[in-house]
Formats: sequence, structure tokens, C-alpha cells
Amino acid sequence: MRGKGLIHIYEGEGKGKTTAAVGLAVRFAGTGGKVLFAQFLKKNNSGELKSLQEIREVELMLCSRHFGFTFQMTSEEKQEAAAYYKGYLHDVLEAAQNMAAGEPNPEGQRKSQGILLVLDEILAACHHHMVDCRELLNFLKEKPENLEIVMTGRNPAPELSALADYITVMQKKKHPYDAGISARQGIEW
Repeated sequence: MRGKGLIHIYEGEGKGKTTAAVGLAVRFAGTGGKVLFAQFLKKNNSGELKSLQEIREVELMLCSRHFGFTFQMTSEEKQEAAAYYKGYLHDVLEAAQNMAAGEPNPEGQRKSQGILLVLDEILAACHHHMVDCRELLNFLKEKPENLEIVMTGRNPAPELSALADYITVMQKKKHPYDAGISARQGIEW
């Protein structure tokens, strides 16, 4: 057993939140742990997803729909996206709960295999009211002991930060986007 699972937040305006989460997922899988990786508010075309698919210990739970940037959505599109993402979060948390429960062993006790749940961009989804933050908070408060959780994004709710054991802030000092250079495949996505 890996010990009690803790809660991580990678937040801030800087680049590297998802990259750090993917790195931890690879490390965790490389030591025999199981990983459930879910992304919110993103298309399913990021380079890291193809690599993560190749790792046997990693299960990707991807969105079947993409709604674009929240600041470009109409109020109707925001309502539709929120309804979808609320259901998606519920399904992801249920899958994580089931993974953490494991299969009963011959003595009838549950296995204590380590599980890592990555909720990429969940902080932004909460901030923009695209998911039920109360459901997430309740899950975090009652999470299985063998479940390590990583949440990424910007503007974490104070209640989420209070529950975190690790908070890492990515601070932008300079970025090519500020000079008009668009996001580049393999670097930003």
C-alpha cells in the first residue's frame, strides 16, 4: 500500500499545470499504481493523451463533446455545457470510487491498491460553474483513503484550496502568446 492518498492543486496563470499532472501520472503508473485521467473544458487532441493511452496502468476518461472557450459561449451554450460537464464529473467520480474500491480478495477485504485521479482543468470548470462544485467538495472530503487526487486549472475555490495537501502555483513571467504567437502543437497542446 502506498499510504494515505493526498490532494494536489496545480494552479496559476503560467504554463505547466497539465504537464505537471501528466508527469505525476506517468511516475505513478511507472511504480505500479493505477491512474484515472479526465480533462474538462478541452478538446481531446492534446499530445499527452496519445502518450497516456499507451500506458497500461492509465485509464483515460475523455469528454465526448467540446464546447469551446467559456468566454466565447452564449448563455444557452453555457447552460448546455454545464449540464454535460456536471454529468461527466459525476461519472468520473463514480469511476474513481469504483477503481479505489478494487475487487474483493479471497478473505472478503478490499485491496488497497494505489489510485491516482487527475482532474485536469477542474478548477476552471468550477470557477465557471460548469460542474457541481459541491459534489466535488463532498467527494474530496469523503474520498477513499487509497486515492491520490490532482486538480489543475486557474482560480481554485477557497474551499478546494483548504482541502489540498499540496498547492503548486505556476506563475507566468513571459509567454510567446503575449507577443502574438498562437499555441503550438506539441508544446501548448
